[in-house]
Amino acid sequence: MIGTYFIIFIGCCSVVLGKMYESVSFLSICVTWGLIVMVMIYVLGHISDAHFNPAVTISFTLLGRFRYKDALFYIIAQFVGSLLASGTVSLLLRPEKQHFYGTVPVGSSFYCFIIEIITSFLLMFVISGIATDTRAIREFGGVVVGSTIMLNIFITEQVSGASMNPARSLGPSIVLNNYQGIWIYMFGPIIGAVLGAFTYNVIRFTDKSLTDITRIKSFLM
Repeated sequence: MIGTYFIIFIGCCSVVLGKMYESVSFLSICVTWGLIVMVMIYVLGHISDAHFNPAVTISFTLLGRFRYKDALFYIIAQFVGSLLASGTVSLLLRPEKQHFYGTVPVGSSFYCFIIEIITSFLLMFVISGIATDTRAIREFGGVVVGSTIMLNIFITEQVSGASMNPARSLGPSIVLNNYQGIWIYMFGPIIGAVLGAFTYNVIRFTDKSLTDITRIKSFLM
């Protein structure tokens, strides 16, 4: 809950300030989201496995890497953290209607739905590689995941809002009573994340170490 709170609070503050003041650039907003996720991974990863996204929790649960009895409590904590953070942003910055810091589709809802699936697929694919493969260089996990989020937001934020996280979208929607296209951000990230996790699970053809594999054959073959 604490991790999700700070991710949503810092990220949404950057969105509101970006809409209020021209001095806060779009690139700054992208970097802010990536940095706060990276920081929370390093600060809380060893405590809660850095579960700040219901789509990630659901994907790990379906793959048997997270206990079903814990998943519900994690998801509730994530949504509560988002709701509290969204309320804090609204209380402190007093955003107007045009300063909405949630996610809304631009143009076709179906088009935005597909974009959310693709970006969430990439995010979960990266997380699966870093978090579940013993051959990965995990020391840089926070940097890699944060960079992926930053890149996804840079490419798609002005089209779909670049949610990739149902909690990120639902909190601001409830606080500001704006549910435009909310179904996109509830289902798109979950579908994309589950597909990303299952895809990585398919291509991870072995649990052997990198040294053991290279003794058998080259990766280039």
